Amino acid sequence: MKKSIFYFLSFILISGGIFAQEQSQDQTKPKTGHTNNNKFKQLYDEFSTPNMFRTASGAPGPAYYQQQADYKMDVVLDDENTKLSGNETITYTNKSPDVLTYLWVQLDQNKRAKDSKSPLIEGEGYRPATSASNFVSTYMKEPFDGGFNILEVKDTKGSDLAHTINRTMMRVELPVPLKSGEQFSFSIKWWYKINDHLVDRARSGYEYFPEDGNRAYVIAQFYPRMAVYNDVEGWQNSQFWGRDEFALPFGNFEVNITVPADHILDGTGKLMNRKEVFSKTMLQRYEEAKKSYDKPVIIVTQAEAEAAEKGFSKETKTWKMYAENVRDFGFTTSRKFIWDMMAVKIGGKDIMAVSLYPKEGNPLWEQWSTRTVANTLESYSRMTFDYPYHKAISVHAKQQGMEYPMICWNYGRPEKDGTYSDRVKYGMIGVITHEVGHNFFPMIINSDERQWTWMDEGLNTFVQYVAEQDFGKKYPEALSPGHKNYPSDRGPARMIVPYMGGNQDFIAPIMTKGLNAYQFGNNAYGKPATALNILRETIMGHDLFDYSFREYAHRWMFKHPTPEDFFRTMEDASAVDLDWFWRGWFYTTDWVDIGIKEVKKYYVSSKPNAEGERLLERYKRFNVNTQDFVYLVEEGSEDFDESMRNSDPVEASKSLKEYLMDNFTEAERKNIKSPKYFYSVTFNKPGGLVMPIIAEYTYADGTTKRETYPAQIWRLNDNEVSRTIASEKEIVSIVVDPDLETADVDTSNNSWPKEIKQSDFDKFKDKVKN
Repeated sequence: MKKSIFYFLSFILISGGIFAQEQSQDQTKPKTGHTNNNKFKQLYDEFSTPNMFRTASGAPGPAYYQQQADYKMDVVLDDENTKLSGNETITYTNKSPDVLTYLWVQLDQNKRAKDSKSPLIEGEGYRPATSASNFVSTYMKEPFDGGFNILEVKDTKGSDLAHTINRTMMRVELPVPLKSGEQFSFSIKWWYKINDHLVDRARSGYEYFPEDGNRAYVIAQFYPRMAVYNDVEGWQNSQFWGRDEFALPFGNFEVNITVPADHILDGTGKLMNRKEVFSKTMLQRYEEAKKSYDKPVIIVTQAEAEAAEKGFSKETKTWKMYAENVRDFGFTTSRKFIWDMMAVKIGGKDIMAVSLYPKEGNPLWEQWSTRTVANTLESYSRMTFDYPYHKAISVHAKQQGMEYPMICWNYGRPEKDGTYSDRVKYGMIGVITHEVGHNFFPMIINSDERQWTWMDEGLNTFVQYVAEQDFGKKYPEALSPGHKNYPSDRGPARMIVPYMGGNQDFIAPIMTKGLNAYQFGNNAYGKPATALNILRETIMGHDLFDYSFREYAHRWMFKHPTPEDFFRTMEDASAVDLDWFWRGWFYTTDWVDIGIKEVKKYYVSSKPNAEGERLLERYKRFNVNTQDFVYLVEEGSEDFDESMRNSDPVEASKSLKEYLMDNFTEAERKNIKSPKYFYSVTFNKPGGLVMPIIAEYTYADGTTKRETYPAQIWRLNDNEVSRTIASEKEIVSIVVDPDLETADVDTSNNSWPKEIKQSDFDKFKDKVKN
């Protein structure tokens, strides 16, 4: 026998296996009604056609542009009357190729206007019982009127500009069309009543402390802000209903903020008059903080903050801030604030990690807030790019979690006696990591949050998981006994299983506008973060994923990416075709469920079984010399003989023995494997998502082997696939997804032999009996 004949036989055997898969597929109707290859179809129909603005590789094109909006503002806080007023001048630069006849300005505070429509879009059923406070606020109190009062809109000559307010958007008519490359400056004078953010769960406002009569302000969305105009949809003037966050252009900010003289203030940008607003002691401490890399330096102590709480100055002080190339501006102010800072080295530059918090946040905040800020900057910079701004601030605010360039508000308050639970500690560290991380997504990688919530929340939650694990390694003393790793609540695949395996009537694809998505937290945060974690850990590996993820970050820092830009870049930089993954995880609500349908055991024989006879008849039509075939017989079949169990495969098949003797030398035969056991393993896929099959084989001697079959194994049959395994050792068990890394919603079918798992109810009954 010649080698060429053996290779031809191998081809025939492989062809037979493919034929069997295709035949099985023909006999089983796809559950979803899609064609078999649909899940591996490229995303050409879903994606926009590449153009000069955005390329097919996922990078900005040669004609890419983005608008610029620069602000000069004078803002005054009336602490006694909880009122904020301002006068701003906006200089808008048209860098698009289009001629603009009007501008759109966002008036987000109008979400809290007395006549706001936002509360009316939520269904509210009859409540047979509710608390007295909720009853009064719902049915008896007048709605809080916190909308913008627009006093004037003028051009630089002082002439009124025609404008139309449509809820949270204002259209400003241009006196002369604004051509490409031209600028237009105009001013807006405004004021509004500041809300208590604990009452209406707002992103911005104040917390009132009845014990000392003070307020702590976290102020954002406080000024009329330019909307985005881009190549994707023109003006992004979708209304703000309260959930979906913001789309904003980059620009430079010069902001003067006047507050009571005894207040401490910080915000977006550099403090330009530090010597005027800092005491000499504060300045000395600030210089120390710039050289401290291992522990925070207190700029304003708790004792000093407590003393300040008792006086309510009638004088004012103006803090002057300047920020370049930011998309937004936020600030915080209170006489209650303790203030600490620590330097962190990022890319050879010193960045200040900063925290402000009232005494109510201690001792937890003094211990962990600024250290968490520093760790977050280090981890995110490693995963994306070096943090480009000079500081990052964490502000303590009860029940808050919100982000702005260089500053964010975070929850996590101990009990009045200073004690706190693990839940409070980990919650604080987690939210600080998340909100500081938002500096990267979307403050710098400036996606459209109003439309694609997952592009900031999901990507950010994914990197948050990485940063939290880094935190646990860097500060093991922060972990509670029994925790070897930081207990992240999102990221690992197993955590998204209850959501993905839940009621499909209340699940929406990730590619859904946030306002319209069911289970917002899972949809915008949990599922996309899990998808990226699976992509990194299971499908691509760290090297390919991290390189591609950094490439996306570098391509789109200080720019406006779309989902397609992210999807395309991840493939472009890795040479991994991921269209099947994006389609399944982001465009559908399918779930993962891969199991073991059956396992059959075979032995080498000199005679074919009935199934082999039928296959031989088919091969004879092609004039194949079947007398040289090697046969496999299933254990337990009518053709099976017990003597086969201990037989040598080479001795059991005359054809196989002759082939080895004729085509290999004695030295070569010694190096050839001698498999004794043959298994046909059929994997099925009750779930809709195609995923790799991770199978762990355990042998009779206790050793194991793990094999990962790429997702493409499902390309010819979306229901079930088989693998034939030749083994020198007996396989005693097989487990699919042994480490629960694919988000498989039903693990009851993941084992062979099938594991009998006790139900929770049976466990309860046994507990009662005992």
